[in-house]
Amino acid sequence: MQTYQKLGFEKKESQSIVHALNHLLANYQIYYHKLRGFHWNVEGRDFFELHEKFEEDYQAAHENIDRIAERIRIFGKKPVYRLAEYLEMAKIKEAKSGLAPEDMVRQIVDDMETLLGEMLEVVQAAEETGDTASIHLIMNMMQALEKRHWMFSAWLKKVPVASPQHN
Repeated sequence: MQTYQKLGFEKKESQSIVHALNHLLANYQIYYHKLRGFHWNVEGRDFFELHEKFEEDYQAAHENIDRIAERIRIFGKKPVYRLAEYLEMAKIKEAKSGLAPEDMVRQIVDDMETLLGEMLEVVQAAEETGDTASIHLIMNMMQALEKRHWMFSAWLKKVPVASPQHN
């Protein structure tokens, strides 16, 4: 009797990877929509800067969503795509409306930490089965997301205003 194999992985092996990828996908979808909402609705002195940064990040998230979904398809499975499934599966939650820019950035930083944790879940599942392609894909995403996390975290820091020096 022949066993099912896709890309050299047995069905049981690929299930753990696909499960982790679908959870990452669900979180990324909520994160993406949150970024879009923040992009549209940010107001105040930081508008120009954050409007642009949120756009950069939702575009990157959109690309990663596509990569994750296509990776799931490579395993012969179908990615989750219903909004109700995303909301049920995701650790990242929808944002409330009317947030101040600083609160928006705080949520994005928290969401990035959640995404990084979900990415580690995918890497662990992929390592257990020797799926180097998924590891490579996710590690590249992690590297870029860690940099953005650092940048937004730095933005949140309160820098003391130096008083003028009198000579």
